[in-house]
Amino acid sequence: MQNLPPNKKIILFDGVCNLCNTAVQFIIKYDKKDVFRFVTLQSDLGHEIIKHIGIDTKVIDSIVLYQPGVAYYYKSAAALEIAKDLNGIFYWTRILKILPERLRNSLYDYIARNRYKWYGKKETCIMPTNALKLKFL
Repeated sequence: MQNLPPNKKIILFDGVCNLCNTAVQFIIKYDKKDVFRFVTLQSDLGHEIIKHIGIDTKVIDSIVLYQPGVAYYYKSAAALEIAKDLNGIFYWTRILKILPERLRNSLYDYIARNRYKWYGKKETCIMPTNALKLKFL
């Protein structure tokens, strides 16, 4: 696998999903500690990482948080792990972990199933600005 940046958490996201792209922009805005790097699921590196960690993209197709050599998270667990590294009030969203994972993932799956219908879909993945290129792998 390509050399991934050390000490960075990799967020794999659906690059054609408007909701996912908005979420990435939100995370970038509040990632004051420069914790995250981003890879689209549609990219070669995205495919390589997914294959390496053994996730079936027929089941998981929206967000994965990968900490190389440590762990990976998907669905609601990924969202909560991401939130805990963001500044401010977002850290406190981890209190949602008290809810059963099955319940959290049911809500997550409902939103994921309807994300294209509700938020739309792009024909191509986003192209980061020059200022943000370092955030994308």
